[in-house]
Amino acid sequence: MRLMDPRYLELEITESAVMQRLRDVVRLLREFKTMGIRLTVDDFGTGYSSLSYLTKLPIDTLKVDRSFVRNVPDNENDAEVTQAVVALSHALRLMVVAEGIETETQLHFLRSLGCHRAQGFYFSRPVVAKEISALRNAPLPAG
Repeated sequence: MRLMDPRYLELEITESAVMQRLRDVVRLLREFKTMGIRLTVDDFGTGYSSLSYLTKLPIDTLKVDRSFVRNVPDNENDAEVTQAVVALSHALRLMVVAEGIETETQLHFLRSLGCHRAQGFYFSRPVVAKEISALRNAPLPAG
């Protein structure tokens, strides 16, 4: 049986799940990190949003929730929150991913902030596993 190298595995945990049992989650995530597994906090900014836990968790990535991305750059409050999350991610040396990008305008705005990665319908609708390999060679949208 061939096992996958753990460095190719990335686990996502929601912010609210982290906060429910912080001590247990921190211990478990540290175990995952020692195995080489990458860790991401999903839905950042929508739940309990405690900045102190960000310094305790051995995470690699923060994902900006689509509820903020949906209205950028037109909604000033959402744009400012998104900018703050990206800046915080950079300050903590974390990868930052924007979820829910649907327009070229959103993509340009997030790129201008220094977002490392982006996902959303702008790039592709959800696909079944057997169709993923076809996406590898598909051109990305202009922008």
